[in-house]
Amino acid sequence: MLDEMMEEIPTESRRERRRAARRGAARRPASRRRRILIVIASFLAVLLIGILGYAWFLNSKLDNIAREPMLPTATTDADGKKLVTGQGTNYLLIGSDAGPDRVGARADVIQLVHVPKDHSAVWLIHFPRDLYVEIPGHGEDKVNAAFAFGGAPLLTETVQNLVGVKIDHVAKTDFEGFKALTDALGGVRVNAVEASPGFQQGWNDLDGAQALAFVRERYALSEGDISRGQRQQEWLRAIMDKTLDPAVLLNPITLANVMDAGGRYTVLDETLSSEKIRSEALKMRGIRGGDIHFITAPFAGFGTSPSGASIDIFDEAAMDRLGDALQSDDMANYTE
Repeated sequence: MLDEMMEEIPTESRRERRRAARRGAARRPASRRRRILIVIASFLAVLLIGILGYAWFLNSKLDNIAREPMLPTATTDADGKKLVTGQGTNYLLIGSDAGPDRVGARADVIQLVHVPKDHSAVWLIHFPRDLYVEIPGHGEDKVNAAFAFGGAPLLTETVQNLVGVKIDHVAKTDFEGFKALTDALGGVRVNAVEASPGFQQGWNDLDGAQALAFVRERYALSEGDISRGQRQQEWLRAIMDKTLDPAVLLNPITLANVMDAGGRYTVLDETLSSEKIRSEALKMRGIRGGDIHFITAPFAGFGTSPSGASIDIFDEAAMDRLGDALQSDDMANYTE
């Protein structure tokens, strides 16, 4: 009897040891899983902090862009007709010929940007600087003179009167802005329709100084101011294409440099908030190169003003058709 009991004790001990071993083995995988989850959670937390920090950094760049009042108070056109609103969004891009030694700057670049309500495309409309139009309070003159007479608000009001739509936002830059933005992108490639001193017909790779010369040339071009406007649009196309390139968008250093360059030389109207920019950019995330369209505002040929200046003759009927397209948010049919 005693011998039997002695034999059973080791057996029970072995069973206990085996059960304990199984419990320990069960705890070890669970412990390993917890450690792995902790490592993953820590990594995601660091990644999230990095993303939020980068987003904050980019937002701070937007917040640092200068703002000033550039929108006119007028809600009607020169004939007293109410300006159309809500049919897409209209931005006026102004590039002044201001420079270190320039006094009484005029607008070298006047581009009306129309984004339809569905955010499916972008239309850039070049208004030739020599277009001879009525400027509120100043009679007839070249459209770019409005900027010299009354800054961005008067130029904006003048363009509003031409097309009958309310311009929602305004942005302006100058010579240095053209150069800085181009250099921040590492240069751009543009397609020149015709050659001029320093630029061959076809593709040209430009740095900032070359880009400025490219968009300002007109005397060596076949249609002067009109050809220059088309070059400005080609530069804008190159800037947009380069900015939308993943090599820029996904490179924090390059993107920060681009935003810094834009912020240092760009002024926005005081109603164009950082939140608005982010919201509009998100809505336009599906835009591709083929969705960006460039046209020139209509005119009836070339002439001479009463003072002897070379001008682009205003075509009222054709401008009314452009205005109708903008007012009805139907630019696609206007260009067909």
